[in-house]
Amino acid sequence: MSDPEHVSHKKNATPSLVKEALRLWRDASFRPLFMQGVVVLVVVMLGVWVINNTMNNLEHRGISTGFDFLSQEAGFGIIQSLVEYDESHSYGRTFVVGILNTLLVSGLGIFFATILGFLVGIARLSSNWLLARMASVFIETFRNIPLLLQIFFWYFAVLAALPHPRQSFALGESVFLNLRGLFLPKPIIEQGLLPVMVSCLVAIGLALFLRSINRRTRVETGKSISGAPWYMVALLVGIPVLAWHLSGASLVLDTPELKGFNFRGGISIIPELGALLLALTIYTAAFIAEVVRAGIESVQKGQKEAAASLGLKPGKVLTLVVIPQAMKVIIPPLTNQYLNLAKNSSLATAIGYPDLVSVFAGTTLNQTGQAVEVIAMTMAVYLTISLSVSLLMNIYNKRVALIER
Repeated sequence: MSDPEHVSHKKNATPSLVKEALRLWRDASFRPLFMQGVVVLVVVMLGVWVINNTMNNLEHRGISTGFDFLSQEAGFGIIQSLVEYDESHSYGRTFVVGILNTLLVSGLGIFFATILGFLVGIARLSSNWLLARMASVFIETFRNIPLLLQIFFWYFAVLAALPHPRQSFALGESVFLNLRGLFLPKPIIEQGLLPVMVSCLVAIGLALFLRSINRRTRVETGKSISGAPWYMVALLVGIPVLAWHLSGASLVLDTPELKGFNFRGGISIIPELGALLLALTIYTAAFIAEVVRAGIESVQKGQKEAAASLGLKPGKVLTLVVIPQAMKVIIPPLTNQYLNLAKNSSLATAIGYPDLVSVFAGTTLNQTGQAVEVIAMTMAVYLTISLSVSLLMNIYNKRVALIER
């Protein structure tokens, strides 16, 4: 026979457990954590199922998996590489080449699009009727034409119309432009490179330190250090020049020369890079211009009038009063435009620019058949680039917001 006290204890324990569960469920801090845990568990289980299903399908079809293919010889050439590369290098090196080419066009595009976008956005609000209308036409034209068509325009209609190498447009005897690209002199430091590089870093550090002191002085006293910009220029120029002379470094220019049907030597900017960079810069600048215009118009009119009443010139009002306040509105959408530019660079495959998608997710995938690994690596790179840009812009955004307080 069962003990009556034991049975009674079980009956009392069951309601208490139910009450405790109901109490937890009614707890406003517990329910969100519980639901998030359930969602995470479902996502993890779904991911495990997808991976197992993919691996089983690959094994059933006799497709090998793994990353051993990265050490195999690639056997194909790449028209542009920022690191040493030839057909004898591995697929892993093609991955590196693709990443560097993608970072190159993305970084240059962000830099030039930011400058052009700010200039056009400010011009859009200019009191000069002609300048404002030209900026409006620029914005409405280039942001409403698909980016791929703009890439084709610059590549097939503009750069393809340039002359052949023997009839190149020349600037002096060292710069040449033709349908094979832009050829520039390449500076080569034969000796004393390390001291010069260290001096450049020291000069930049001292200039930034002087800039921070000047900013602190302006905040505390309302006046800047007299001649501070010129002091910074003197540091940035004088220290490297002094180190150059003391180290005995020598600079040689490797100028391009016409040999056969093309130029050899110097720095060559292939037309694929030029067309892609032009299209990305102009297309993104049209959107950045509207972001800048909205940010400037978000600043209250009284701020501008107060600055003008103090005797500040329009240029000073814009740079010292309007732009700093507008940045809190500009930065979030500006970050989105940077992310779009980095991802839009994948359209390079349409004109044969050797970016990550073209070299690795295209040629390498076709030759190796490692679709899962190649696509996963490519997606991971773009995800890393996007998260890095977002992190840097968020840090800058917090810094700007802190200064404004």
